[in-house]
Amino acid sequence: MKRFKLDAEEQELVDSFEKGEWKTVENLDEQKEILEKAAAKFMKKEARINIRVSHYDLDRIKQIAVHEGLPYQTLIASILHKFADARLAHQ
Repeated sequence: MKRFKLDAEEQELVDSFEKGEWKTVENLDEQKEILEKAAAKFMKKEARINIRVSHYDLDRIKQIAVHEGLPYQTLIASILHKFADARLAHQ
């Protein structure tokens, strides 16, 4: 079984689940449908940008993306999202 390193918040969720603190919601199928629609709307890519970066930076991003098993554009979008959501600190 492959183990992943969890951050503190993820570990807290796992611990809570394993303690049996989670309860099934009423109308589960209806709730799942509502949440799936909300997630799809939130993740919808609505804007396109063009930027210029150095060849070196783009090559490094592509190398990291291959290592992560992601398309490089997906990696860039993820980095931008984390930064915009204040989960990726700037120096």
